[in-house]
Amino acid sequence: MPDMSVGPYQDITFDQDGDVDAVQRDRLRAMNVTDLVMFAHGWNNTPSVARRLCSAFFAPFPGLAAPSARLGYAGVVWPSMRFTDEPVPDFGPPAVAGPVETVPGRAGPGAVALDAATQQALTGLFPGHGATVARLARLLDEQPESEAAFAEFGRLARQLAEVPAGGLEAGFTEDLPKDERGPAAVLYEDALSLCRQFTLALEETELVADKEAADATFALGGGLTKVWKGAKELLRQTTYYAMKRRAGTVGELGLGPLLGQLARTSPDMRVHLVGHSQGARLVAFALRGLPDGAGNVKSVTLLQGAFSHYAFAPSLPHAPQNSGALRTMEERVDGPLVACYSRHDSALGVIYPLASRLAGDDATAAGLDKRWWALGHDGIQGVKSSARLTLDEALARGVPASGCVSVDTAAVVRRGGPPSGAHSDICHRELAEVVLAAGRLER
Repeated sequence: MPDMSVGPYQDITFDQDGDVDAVQRDRLRAMNVTDLVMFAHGWNNTPSVARRLCSAFFAPFPGLAAPSARLGYAGVVWPSMRFTDEPVPDFGPPAVAGPVETVPGRAGPGAVALDAATQQALTGLFPGHGATVARLARLLDEQPESEAAFAEFGRLARQLAEVPAGGLEAGFTEDLPKDERGPAAVLYEDALSLCRQFTLALEETELVADKEAADATFALGGGLTKVWKGAKELLRQTTYYAMKRRAGTVGELGLGPLLGQLARTSPDMRVHLVGHSQGARLVAFALRGLPDGAGNVKSVTLLQGAFSHYAFAPSLPHAPQNSGALRTMEERVDGPLVACYSRHDSALGVIYPLASRLAGDDATAAGLDKRWWALGHDGIQGVKSSARLTLDEALARGVPASGCVSVDTAAVVRRGGPPSGAHSDICHRELAEVVLAAGRLER
């Protein structure tokens, strides 16, 4: 395939209900390989951008894999998006549509504007909401100092996160039991309060990334004006909430059954699943959709997984009677389930806990309350038999042959500016080595 660093390679495209492109599926079945590495992206605007990420991530594999392995590659393409202001290491600067005016007392350049590319992505992913997206963009542009404007903004943003009538996504929202989750704060609490909290969280990520820039942000006046930066983050998190739901749907109803078909039609093909961010959630939920008896999934590697670190727990520390949504799913992998995490990921270490907490919980404690921490922040939690390794240990000794494994990859997953930090810093030779070690494919 043109512009792909490895071969043979095949895109595998799913729609929002998990239906797969039949032509691509048949091409995948026809691959004459011993091992198939499937990568699910977590942030893309178009299939071409997702393919660029696949190409960059897969590039080291041929030079690292055992000569006896005939590797094939696939990129799982699903309808998600990223805001174009999110920095992605090695993929050039974030796109900005046109100049952005800097006004005293306002958030800095690019901090609030909803550029044309992001607007287009939102309207494409949420059909019928063109007018809603346009109004959200206008409010972010004008930044009115009005509590009513923030209330309107919150109401409109939450319209995008609603489950479409008759859609299949309603049952794929939770990582923890509903009585533990309750209503998510990001969808129910007062919009202005949430915007203030997100503004403070964003300032925290800027403080870590750039002390001078953070000091300038803290010094801004302007009443409610600077809180519009938090409003944009509220929009980001409400739409990501919808994408989280979609990732579970595509994984369980789409990728899982496809893997079961491969087990029947290509029984000698070993499959290795890799997912980034919400793509990690997608491949993890694919295990729930994997038919009984399908033993072709030989390893799973989750890179900066944007879902609960308790998802695999058989019993929650704070509620022993309950378990995570993916309890015992690691047993469906004929090999290890590896979670790579990094403390430099501010999207998961700062923003995720705030966005994931329950309505009514203390926002100031969100980052300290381990209930809301993400798997990509501190690895798999609540699984007693889970192994924990440094990256050096994983590369020197390999990883266990089965069960849950957490690998601290902060030594390489460390680059990226606010608001997401190192969340997308995943194209590293060392991470390719971890995937190959998990699949027993290293030289």
